[in-house]
Amino acid sequence: MADLHDTSELLELAERVATEAGDLLLAGVDDLRVDVTTKTSGTDMVSEMDRASETHIVKGILAARPDDAILGEETGVREGTSGVRWVIDPLDGTTNYLYRHPTWAVSVGVEVDGVAQVGVVVAPGHHEVFTAVRGEGAKLNGDPIAVTEETNLASALVGTGFGYGANRRGRQAQVLPELLPLVRDIRRNGVASLDLCWVACGRLDGYFEAGGQPWDVAAGLLIATEAGAVVSGLDGGPVTPDSVVAATPGVAPALFELLIRAGAADSLNYRD
Repeated sequence: MADLHDTSELLELAERVATEAGDLLLAGVDDLRVDVTTKTSGTDMVSEMDRASETHIVKGILAARPDDAILGEETGVREGTSGVRWVIDPLDGTTNYLYRHPTWAVSVGVEVDGVAQVGVVVAPGHHEVFTAVRGEGAKLNGDPIAVTEETNLASALVGTGFGYGANRRGRQAQVLPELLPLVRDIRRNGVASLDLCWVACGRLDGYFEAGGQPWDVAAGLLIATEAGAVVSGLDGGPVTPDSVVAATPGVAPALFELLIRAGAADSLNYRD
């Protein structure tokens, strides 16, 4: 009898459907901005390609595992009975995609009994596939990756992201003057899943963001932690989808303290 919780099989399926969805999105580049609408605000865009990507992923999962639960950004919740749940962001970085920036991704995380076990983030524009299995480390295109060995906050390159609502964005912007003089520089790529992967492979020394959703970080957080990152909430408490800090161990304590002092978690109280 097949093991329904075999992580190697879950990884293989996650990587296959995410890669196929990435190919589908690349094939749709010539039809960009077709049927573009907004969700939570005028800056939170969704296209027919987001929906097509998620439909493809969901069909692929259910064809192989019809009893699994699914949480998708576009299609919402599908209950299951197997103890396995797939958390899907079919197009992380929709705005980048619509503007033909190459930095966007397909993110698929797999939970078993509520605990993240597998993460896959595919970045077709960069020809990269990030993967992780709990307890087995993280990889980029099949090769092991690890966070940087940076120990000096002043030399750390830090990524962040902003919410969609004007009030929250305004509060998030107020944190930057506290941060910029004390780190090497700030990067804002607009793709939470990839920011976490870039911490994992050493392209960033740290990353923080408020207001995310489970599908934004389900795969990326596992990949970052399996690569050696330390994670926390913006207030110093446990990490949650809407309150994320991830950093290399050498700068994590100082970065966490700085973000608490700067009130980075305060933006969670700003609703538009």
